Amino acid sequence: MRVPVPEWWARRSLRLKLTAAAALMIAAALVGAASLLVVWLRASLVSGLDQTAFQQAQVIAANQEDGDLPRILPLSGEGDTAVQVVDGAGAVRSSSANVADERRLFTFAPSTSAAPQVHTVHDVPLDGAETWRAVAMPARTDGQPRTVYVAVPTAPVDRNLAALTAGLAIAVPPAVALLTAVVWLLTGRALRPVDALRGQTAEITTCDLGRRLDVPPAEDALGRLARTLNDLLARLDVATRQQRQFVADAAHELRSPLSSLHTQLEVAVRHPGSAAWETRGPALIEESERLSRLVDDLLRLARLDARPKLRKRPVDLDEIVFDEVCHARLHTPLLIDRHAVGAARVYGDEDALARVVRNLLDNSIRYAVDRIDVSLRVRDGTACLVVADDGPGIPAADRRRVFDRFTRLDGARARDTGGSGLGLAIVHDIVAAHNGRVDIEDNAPGARIVVHVPATDL
Repeated sequence: MRVPVPEWWARRSLRLKLTAAAALMIAAALVGAASLLVVWLRASLVSGLDQTAFQQAQVIAANQEDGDLPRILPLSGEGDTAVQVVDGAGAVRSSSANVADERRLFTFAPSTSAAPQVHTVHDVPLDGAETWRAVAMPARTDGQPRTVYVAVPTAPVDRNLAALTAGLAIAVPPAVALLTAVVWLLTGRALRPVDALRGQTAEITTCDLGRRLDVPPAEDALGRLARTLNDLLARLDVATRQQRQFVADAAHELRSPLSSLHTQLEVAVRHPGSAAWETRGPALIEESERLSRLVDDLLRLARLDARPKLRKRPVDLDEIVFDEVCHARLHTPLLIDRHAVGAARVYGDEDALARVVRNLLDNSIRYAVDRIDVSLRVRDGTACLVVADDGPGIPAADRRRVFDRFTRLDGARARDTGGSGLGLAIVHDIVAAHNGRVDIEDNAPGARIVVHVPATDL
């Protein structure tokens, strides 16, 4: 259950919150320690009084057994210990001088055990003490039972404890204030590196992501925070550079078909009588189709970068391959062999996986010489889709680079083949979103692109 936090407290600084929490803990600790000290000291002093009363009672009882005691016992001064010796009939036979003329003051029975049983009494008629600690000790004189009562006032203990309590009440608040001030200073010193990191972070802009924060030398939470922020800045720097490069490459790619369309249309407008639309029309359509494909690829990459939630469900990858192969055969005279395609079911987005197969076939059609071989099988819980062509192939040094956006290789894989350099990048991102991977192998001649995607039960 969450405890609601007042809005005014939530707006306070971390330094103030930490100091307030420390002040409360310090106050609770000091008050608790002072209380325990008072309780322990009182118990110790009262135990000392009890021992004093018991020892005096033992001495008087021993003297009583040696013979009758005088009526006035000369063992205690006035206002100190009160003593009465009572016979079996309840008559007071001896007493201390401070209670010499008093009736029987104590009526509780003596203890028969070795350990004293101390009673707290309040009805002793003496000035200066309201509470007494009294013990009773049995004794005999000439075969007659006697009871020795000894009572010790607790007034000295009470006075000492009152003085101690007053001293603690005076000393604890300044101690709490002093320790709170120390915590305030130490907290400010401890949070100073955080403020420094905040200041350095505030100075970093999108145009200066190459800067890094100063990492404190201590291997503590602040050091880990600084390193984490530096890692975040590094990732932001890389992402920003990639985004800027992507925008620049996209603008460059869009410029070529737009310039071609603009030039041909401008010529047709300026020279309407000489415009041969029968020959320029197909070229304009081709340029517009190229521009449309490029825009579609850019939009798909933008959606992939935004990490959309794929509509995953169990799909038959072999049916997707069959459909895409049939569609590709309508646009190329090349032989596309699909006899090695077997059943395979995966958990994924059907449209995205269809785009993967389509891009792989388009890439192979662009560079193949005579034929394309497509195979699909399940091995060790993984669906392996292979699209192989007999074209110029991809050098081993460039097999990871071709998955970068707007990447074209020299020679046969150039811009005049019609590619935008985004097809394999889209394949890589979609497969990665399905927890798979894409590898490129040598087909001797040509290239083999192998897609590995986790398979599900058929």
